[in-house]
Amino acid sequence: MYRIAIAGASTLLGKELKDAIGDSPLATASFILLDDAAAQGQLDQVGDEITFIQPILSDSWDKIDFAFFCGSREMTLNFWKNALLAGSTVLDLSGVLESEPGVLIRAPWLETDTPPADLLTPATVPAHPAALAFALLLGRIQQAAPVRTAAVTMLVPASEFGQTAMDELHQQTVNLLSFQAMPRAIYDAQAAFNLLSGMGESARASLPELEARIRRDYSSLGRGRLPALALQLIAAPVFHGHAFSIALELDRSVEIAILEEALGGEHVDLVLEDTDSPSNLAATGQNDILVRLRPVQEGRNPMQSSRFWLWAATDNLRLSALNALACALDLRRLRPQGAVQ
Repeated sequence: MYRIAIAGASTLLGKELKDAIGDSPLATASFILLDDAAAQGQLDQVGDEITFIQPILSDSWDKIDFAFFCGSREMTLNFWKNALLAGSTVLDLSGVLESEPGVLIRAPWLETDTPPADLLTPATVPAHPAALAFALLLGRIQQAAPVRTAAVTMLVPASEFGQTAMDELHQQTVNLLSFQAMPRAIYDAQAAFNLLSGMGESARASLPELEARIRRDYSSLGRGRLPALALQLIAAPVFHGHAFSIALELDRSVEIAILEEALGGEHVDLVLEDTDSPSNLAATGQNDILVRLRPVQEGRNPMQSSRFWLWAATDNLRLSALNALACALDLRRLRPQGAVQ
């Protein structure tokens, strides 16, 4: 019987992780839910187990096998070493531990994933879901034909920055429609009914920091095997779900059917009809990356080209939780007895 702690259990990512674990081989584990003072005492459920959210104390990590950090960066920095010293396997979904020595950035779905963790690995950071999506799609296309250039415009939802960003986007929308002043604590700009390539000077959300993390994770996952990536982030006035417009140029002209065959498979849902175009709404609750592929017509054959457009969408929270779960399931080999060893 494994014991699992989820720090930041009341966050959007914490809630998504609880749902993912409830449908996984770890559903029979014993759970402890942890969070800051605002969420303490709330009744919650993981799988069939009813529990409540507790404060993080010095002994919270005793006999914990897997410690998932889903809360703020500050929460992770304050408590991850306590969990490590107690013998827990640390999985950091906040990404703040990426710069720590020996920490691995992981995505077990990929063939190019980093070497597996061992008993000396201090922590594992499940790769950002956007980096995972890019690595999965471009890695499969590269196997069919060498990629010369790949340029991505990524539409970022409010949920990327947490519940407070979603609340602010909602309140901005309401206030604009009633001609009232807008809250700006998170974006320091008008996010409602708008597209932003940057935030205000006092914004608590940061597109450059997010872009830097995605680039680091993509580079780490690729280990030099994936094509170089040109990336631009745009904050979109939507609550949930990533959407990507990807422009590809290949070294040679290929039939679209060849790329569709390469893309298809586990974790990717290839959409073939225009009427079912991928969208952030269609991706909500889905485990797969939704993808639509289109050639840029260059000659007489409209189904063959060296340039293609990919339009893709994912449930960002779901993909992040599934990747964290995949990391934990892989790390079970270090804990064969189902207890801190």
